[in-house]
Amino acid sequence: MHTPESITPEARALLALTLAKGMGPVRIARVLGAFGSFERVLRASPDELARVPGMGTKTARSLIASLKHADDAVRRELDAIHDACASVVTISDPEYPPLLKAIPAAPPILMVRGTLEPHARDTYTVSIVGSRKSTHYGIEQAGRFASSLARSGMTLVSGGARGIDTAAHRGAIDGGGRTIAVLGCGIARSYPPENTELFDRIAEGNGAVVSELPAQTGPNAENFPARNRIISGLSLGVVVIEAGRKSGALITARHAVEDHGREVMGLPGRVDSPASDGTHDLLRQGAHLVTDPGDVVEILETHARHLHAGAHAAIATDPARPDRSEPDPKPIGDVSDTQRAILEAIEQPRTPDQIAEDTGLDAGTLRAELTMLEIAGRIRRAGSRFERAR
Repeated sequence: MHTPESITPEARALLALTLAKGMGPVRIARVLGAFGSFERVLRASPDELARVPGMGTKTARSLIASLKHADDAVRRELDAIHDACASVVTISDPEYPPLLKAIPAAPPILMVRGTLEPHARDTYTVSIVGSRKSTHYGIEQAGRFASSLARSGMTLVSGGARGIDTAAHRGAIDGGGRTIAVLGCGIARSYPPENTELFDRIAEGNGAVVSELPAQTGPNAENFPARNRIISGLSLGVVVIEAGRKSGALITARHAVEDHGREVMGLPGRVDSPASDGTHDLLRQGAHLVTDPGDVVEILETHARHLHAGAHAAIATDPARPDRSEPDPKPIGDVSDTQRAILEAIEQPRTPDQIAEDTGLDAGTLRAELTMLEIAGRIRRAGSRFERAR
């Protein structure tokens, strides 16, 4: 970690790019990849910058204008980070979580209050997310799961929001464990304001409060979807507790399944409660049903073993990549043309949507054929994906 007083040239450069208007993680990575160093970016012409994929003339000119005043902007940002008692972690630092580093659009820089310990106490992580407008049942279950999982040695990740998130953070601390709160605002801000004391408690020896945003950024609505990818990226798996159909927790679950290859679990709620409609939809779509914290540990056990062996990136960063420690899939053999197309599409694990895209089959036909192949023992479910039987 870099304190504002001892920040390295690399961290300073990443701060400058992060503060530039229109420069998100993907563009920053592309620009640095195209030019090789921050110094060469500074010397680049508008036309050269515009040729970087995803930039264009307008963004290139905006970046050049921002970098002319980068020293002042970085100085103000470091002052704000210092005042917040925070530090800076770059994507090349040993403190940067390897699970997060492996995802698409990983944040090039994190502002951190407290400590990240990805190779020690934060090695095994699980996120608990859900609705801000939670019921007593949801709060109770989030606390129960978080406390038990913390006692088992897992670090709890959530978004610091009202409702389920807050209950998860508090439960982890009450269980004597660690927790990471990912903010949808800058590290110098506290949102929701009533969680100021909770964030202080986390930072003072119980984990970390983190943000990818400039320190003084307010809790704007557009910040939270991007924040959710970090929650998923930090975790071996995501537990959804009490999420309605419009809950942001479903964005976290979608990142986990579609982008990060992580496990998604859902705790069922009351069948007549709209607060759990989104969770129930996830369960219908293939998320793991969990009713006890031990279920979560069992589901994540394989991922934890791979992480311990240093091989987790091979299965977690690409949902389509199979675990090569298992035998090769069975040969396709004598099947119908439609089933053959499906089996060829899932030579590597695929979600139903991915299979439909690869084969061109409509949802009804695909669902029926998948069921027949599963009954015949030709395929099996792996979380929300299907894979060839071995």
